[in-house]
Amino acid sequence: MPSVIKNRQIVEDRWQPIGDEDALPVGAVIVSLARWQRERAELLARGGPLGVRLPNTADLAELVADLPLLEVVALEFPKFSDGRAYSQARLLRERHGYRGEIRAVGDVLRDQLFFMARCGFDAFEPRADRSLEDALMAFGEFSASYQPAADQPLPPYRRGR
Repeated sequence: MPSVIKNRQIVEDRWQPIGDEDALPVGAVIVSLARWQRERAELLARGGPLGVRLPNTADLAELVADLPLLEVVALEFPKFSDGRAYSQARLLRERHGYRGEIRAVGDVLRDQLFFMARCGFDAFEPRADRSLEDALMAFGEFSASYQPAADQPLPPYRRGR
């Protein structure tokens, strides 16, 4: 079974990404936004855990009403230099109050993990050619954060001691 980084630990990934034409297996699945919109009733009727993979070009408004039904929202990074999913993660956490898993998928690199976590991501699928153990070390590279963000809404002077 493949592994991912979740809550700053390497864990077995119970989620199965399913293509738009693939048969639905038993268990936790992540489907595309297009499949979710097309087969929403059938996916809910199957009763298993559900997640949706959202392209970074999609408008979050298409998914907001369904957030309580989803355990995972996987946000795509088609290339490491395209940061629109950072904004999607912050909006999910801060504006829409989403408390489920927000997963970074696609061209996810070690150097980005700390900043992704600051935006609200709590699960990461680094590229297949990257070491999960090495990627995990990214979270210890900074000892303090000065700006408020999704992971720490208060600036240092308001946190107390």
